[in-house]
Amino acid sequence: MLEKDLYEPMCKWLEQYLKDNYKGYEIVVADTSLERLDKALQRYGVVNEQANGVDIQIDVLGIARRGNTAKIFFIEAKKTKLTLRDLGQLWAYCKLVDPDEAWLLTSSDLGSLRKLLLSFNREDLLDFGDGKKIKKMKVGIWDVKKNKPDFNQLFPKL
Repeated sequence: MLEKDLYEPMCKWLEQYLKDNYKGYEIVVADTSLERLDKALQRYGVVNEQANGVDIQIDVLGIARRGNTAKIFFIEAKKTKLTLRDLGQLWAYCKLVDPDEAWLLTSSDLGSLRKLLLSFNREDLLDFGDGKKIKKMKVGIWDVKKNKPDFNQLFPKL
């Protein structure tokens, strides 16, 4: 399985997740792995100054829009064991663009992040936000048979 094979089922799952959790919002979900985030946001009429001119490529982008308000959601997909580098990549994107939710999902294993999150209880590594409201990236296993995250292996617990 290639990483890009995860994008379509992740798009479908994120679309349903957003429809379930953001009733009354127009939902858009897209595989944006081959384009810069600023271009993808522009295509859907979302203005985010922090993303302009920055070379960010999110695998799966979700948008929940109601009126002039747009909420942004990221999924970064991996097919390998997760590393601190993977987490750092998504964290940097989150610090720059400040999405409403961000997910780092692998079809493999939590890798070295398991020790950091479980053994050392370092969920603070998942923190991002504007300083007023702290949000947490979600890190977990993508269940390829069920085409959804394995909520038993998700950090932080929902």
